[in-house]
Amino acid sequence: MEAEICENKGDGCPQMPQRTLAHVKNKQKRQEMFRKMQIEKRKEKLKEKKKRKKEEEMAGDKAKPKQVPKTIENMRVFDETMVDPQDQEVSYDETTDEMAPYFNRETTPKVLITTSDKAAWRTRRLCKELSSCIPDSQVHHRRHLPLKRIIKKAQENDFTDLLVINDDRGKPNGLVISHLPEGPTTHFKMSSVKLRQDIKRCGKTSDHKPELILNNFNTRLGHTIGRQIASLFPHDPNFVGRRVVTFHNQRDYIFFRHHRYVFKNNKKAGLQELGPRFTLKPRSVQKGTFDSKFGEYEWVHKRHEMDTSRRKFFL
Repeated sequence: MEAEICENKGDGCPQMPQRTLAHVKNKQKRQEMFRKMQIEKRKEKLKEKKKRKKEEEMAGDKAKPKQVPKTIENMRVFDETMVDPQDQEVSYDETTDEMAPYFNRETTPKVLITTSDKAAWRTRRLCKELSSCIPDSQVHHRRHLPLKRIIKKAQENDFTDLLVINDDRGKPNGLVISHLPEGPTTHFKMSSVKLRQDIKRCGKTSDHKPELILNNFNTRLGHTIGRQIASLFPHDPNFVGRRVVTFHNQRDYIFFRHHRYVFKNNKKAGLQELGPRFTLKPRSVQKGTFDSKFGEYEWVHKRHEMDTSRRKFFL
């Protein structure tokens, strides 16, 4: 291909191996030749794709099944704690765990959101934006109160959950979710935080109760965390508002997104992000409410001991 380009240019350059332009000393000429190579490569790839699609259409039912590319997700190391929806033990645990009153519609979520001491502006702003995503939630400043005292006051005022957003050097870096009154308490590392002002073409939220989507919480641990997240939101969403909150788990990273959707036709839907946006990574699950000294932990992520393979996940 390089030889053909050289002949068209008339510079008489010798033939070189494909995809090698080291013989061209002029930088601008080399960039132009590389650009033309990329264009030709894309054209050939598109031509092969059309040819393959035409052959599949002609073959009909006899066409070869499409090959599934290998990814870290579908090559995941087998986990014996994967949840079977038909498992009677799992069903029993769901009817007796701490979140059972919520799923039995015996309680209505009421969430208290607070921060660490001397929280930065971005952390306080994130609390405010998060409260607009979670209905029936209230934001209160920490005011140097110990967390145990806040939990006690929250229980007295019939709050069902407590969210604490921690920060470091002016940036939110941690989230604690404590289900009241008996736990569990989950600690997450928080990263990639974007407020509404940081998101392009961000829409304005409404007062409608959002729909909730939880993806890929498949193990016993993931099931517990997913149920705890679900218990933050009201039972019956207002579908008229077309708001949806998504917690998508991928490789043990939980991506939080908040959108408004509209159906353009029977096959396509348009999305507008409402913000905020952040990523969570579970660090520990503790029985009961928050207790850093004497708390009993169900699960703790120990990176050097547990991360033995890139294809091993815990949620």
